[in-house]
Amino acid sequence: MPAALLVERLEKRYPGPPPVTALAGVDLEVRSGEIFGLLGPNGAGKTTTVGACTTRVRPTAGRVFVEGIEVQADPAGVKRRIGMVTQHNTLDRACSLWENLYYHCRYFGIARPEAASRADELLTRFRLADRATALPLTLSGGLAQRVQIARAIAHRPRILFLDEPTAGLDPQTRLALWELVADLRREGLTVLLTTHYMEEADQLSDRVAIIDHGRVLVTGTPAELKRTVGAGTVIEMQLDRFEERLLAELRAIRGVQQVERTAQGVRVLAQGREGVVPALVETAIPHGLRDVAVTEPTLETVFIKLTGRELRD
Repeated sequence: MPAALLVERLEKRYPGPPPVTALAGVDLEVRSGEIFGLLGPNGAGKTTTVGACTTRVRPTAGRVFVEGIEVQADPAGVKRRIGMVTQHNTLDRACSLWENLYYHCRYFGIARPEAASRADELLTRFRLADRATALPLTLSGGLAQRVQIARAIAHRPRILFLDEPTAGLDPQTRLALWELVADLRREGLTVLLTTHYMEEADQLSDRVAIIDHGRVLVTGTPAELKRTVGAGTVIEMQLDRFEERLLAELRAIRGVQQVERTAQGVRVLAQGREGVVPALVETAIPHGLRDVAVTEPTLETVFIKLTGRELRD
């Protein structure tokens, strides 16, 4: 069985001035039936990668295969096998919710009776039946995303691409969409999710790849990637003031593996908590220590360690 999605040495360069390299040799393999998270800050290359996988971006070099079909060789065949949801509302504003679903089915060659039945079915399933005649502009961001996901799967694709689908949504709506995506995977749908919310990828993804500057830095399960940090504890300390010598003082404490400056103070990666945290606090108090948070490593910790900097806006 071929991979659900295979990306080989994908490159995308835009002419200048100045010239921009959006992708610099991306390799990915997404297995059938898994949720695969593509993580990174804004501008890392996530959306360009998805664009190349969904026929919307023509790569400069490299190849993409969707269930064994090369995207550039047979874009129409690929479109029948994929669904796409972006962070922006792309619903037809002149059509009701029911019409958005119905005409999407018709666009993919589904006969009128089946298209109407499918629109009814999806509105009921996504708890939108009472809004069938509503127009998209009357919906909240969360409801609009539910309709967009319903539309994306209306023609029964094999792979669903979600490009930062929860950007700008409130926490409750984001959790509801997480549950919806997990349900779709349980039904056998393959999902590629791009996000810069590390918690989102950690909760949803079977495997993840972290991308930055158009290159894949690392791929693995969330647990595997968190183990690469080599630390059992992350200590975040907020300070009223910062002096460079504090970094050296903290690094000299036994059990400390890495110290880096943050916007609010410092972040420390340590082997454990016992004995380390009290020593860190004692050292930081003269520097105006305001708050201490002790957690386990996260995917964000992995990302920051790999890139050596904070996430970008």
